[in-house]
Amino acid sequence: MSASRTERLLNLLIALLNTRYGLRRNELRETIYRDTPGNEASFGRMFERDKSDLRKFGFDVETLTDLGWSEDDPATTRYRIGKESNRLPDVQLGPEEWTVLLLASQLWERAALGTAAQSALRKLQASGAMADVQLPAGVQPRIKPAGQAFDDLVAAMHAKHPVTFTYLAGSTGTEEQRTVEPWGLGSRFGHWYLAGYDRARKAPRHFRLSRFTSAVTILEREQFTPPRDFNIRQELDRLPELPLRTAVVDVRKGRLLALRGRAVAQDVALEAAQGSGAPEPPGTGYERISLEYRDPEVLAEELASYGPDALAVAPAELADAVRRRLRAAAEFSAAPVPTFRFASAPSRPVRARTSEDQLKRMLQLVPFLVHNQGLHIEDVAHRFGISRKELEDDLQILICSGLPEGYPDDLLDIQWEDDHVYITQDLDLTKPVRFTVEEACALLTGLETLNGLPEVAEGGALESVTLKLLAAAGEEGLRAASLAGPEMAPADAATHSTVRQAIESGSQLRLTYLAPQRDSVSERDVDPLRLYSLDNIWYFEAYCHSVEGLRNFRLDRVQDLHPNGRPVPAGTTPAEGVPAKLFTARDDDTVVTVQLTRQGRGLADDYYAERTAELDDGGLVADIRFGNTAWLPMFVAQHGGSARILAPVELADAAGTWLAASLARYGG
Repeated sequence: MSASRTERLLNLLIALLNTRYGLRRNELRETIYRDTPGNEASFGRMFERDKSDLRKFGFDVETLTDLGWSEDDPATTRYRIGKESNRLPDVQLGPEEWTVLLLASQLWERAALGTAAQSALRKLQASGAMADVQLPAGVQPRIKPAGQAFDDLVAAMHAKHPVTFTYLAGSTGTEEQRTVEPWGLGSRFGHWYLAGYDRARKAPRHFRLSRFTSAVTILEREQFTPPRDFNIRQELDRLPELPLRTAVVDVRKGRLLALRGRAVAQDVALEAAQGSGAPEPPGTGYERISLEYRDPEVLAEELASYGPDALAVAPAELADAVRRRLRAAAEFSAAPVPTFRFASAPSRPVRARTSEDQLKRMLQLVPFLVHNQGLHIEDVAHRFGISRKELEDDLQILICSGLPEGYPDDLLDIQWEDDHVYITQDLDLTKPVRFTVEEACALLTGLETLNGLPEVAEGGALESVTLKLLAAAGEEGLRAASLAGPEMAPADAATHSTVRQAIESGSQLRLTYLAPQRDSVSERDVDPLRLYSLDNIWYFEAYCHSVEGLRNFRLDRVQDLHPNGRPVPAGTTPAEGVPAKLFTARDDDTVVTVQLTRQGRGLADDYYAERTAELDDGGLVADIRFGNTAWLPMFVAQHGGSARILAPVELADAAGTWLAASLARYGG
């Protein structure tokens, strides 16, 4: 869709919205389409495409005919759009409801639904002024979807397209090609699941996204109809948790303190070793421990990251899972280096903006400006996530748009000469369009996810804003039942409460912390700045006086925590940005070039890549800053063939050597 087509569609929309009687095709051709070349037949095809596009935006293009005449007669057929067609109903929210809504809109970590949440929030701001709100002190919960597969499945689910992928079956341990009609996505037991109809098995099935061994392919030429009353949260409530099992692992002496801390009693370890037929004793320099686990793939991912320092002895399926990950990582690391080229300026990959995006934005922009008069143009651009140049291009199209053959007063009137934007003529575009499915899902799923957050669950604001949005979203709101977020309640409520109170009171904390990557326990004084989560894993950002810099600490790795009696120094503030970054880059960090498969390309976002280069197979190459390069082999092994190091060469060689030594522990 070209820029000229964007302007034409906008003018067509304004014309059809501002006529009660309706406009005939010849009237529209003489006004809206007067500069469009072609004969009557080509104009007819173009007009039908434009009507179809407006209907895709949700506008009901009515066809009216004179009494006794057929719709096939252009001379007697008229078209119009009702003024309330596809308009978002007014939603009045109080300060507490806005607080909850802002938290819900910030939940989504990745762009796919994060963009939709921000778009929905702008629509609500465009239907009325946002109240001044105060978010809970330093609390930023976030949802972290399961990589690229999540984005692809959401897109397929909302477009009602089947998908194919390769799946590691838990029952057989073999990889199988699956073709599935995606009905819903939800998080349970710390994992994301797809629920849908398996065409090969002719029955509904659940699929855990971490068991996908290939990228998701969307069958865009096919459609399906999901069950009308499907609810993914109710579906996953019936999903049984995997039984608790015991693994036998040999651990290098003096290493892996975090793993040792989870070891079961010695008598249980001995019984597990005897029952598995494990050889006695363990190798020289190693000690045997037993661990309780539920899913072999989850434990295998962790054990693979420990490389030669850990050996999965039993059960056999666990050892096989670790071996498979290490082998995939080694093979990927040894593959030929692809040809790639970074963009001239460091940037993160973004989907190319289309004229469809531009028109959607304009339909938000006009009502937003109506209800937010006088905002600085840079502020408006920031709110819409675009550059000032893109916004000015939008405004230039808007001020040339209006009623066909109209007078100056019949055009949109927008002024920004002093860098503050005002609109004085809106031509009935004062209400934003209704929520899309993605927007409704992003906000309503976010609100439901906040139920487990102590700071929000109290009081009735969460319930009231949810009911208001459900009413405003209509049919699209009902489809939000196809998505369910993770539980947000912190596992250690006492530690969470201590950190939150310290943030609110501005108090320093004395911290005893286990750092698995450094395999050490340390004590330090910290200035707590904010709490945030990735799903149900909670962190707090703090200024650490030991390293004289900002650091992030996982709450479940805190061994002791208490106020030290000193206040946080004045002027100590969190790092910029919402949400908080899990990794804070420093100038002396090492820039590492990594290659990611299509399945693992989401790691570029997770680790805040400075620049990327797209690959033909859907993967990408990314430059990422790492403060501690010693753990890079662990990073490669953990992701089992989805990531490898390209440069610096010495780090790539070190990872290869480390992987070879790890595989040698499993027989090569």
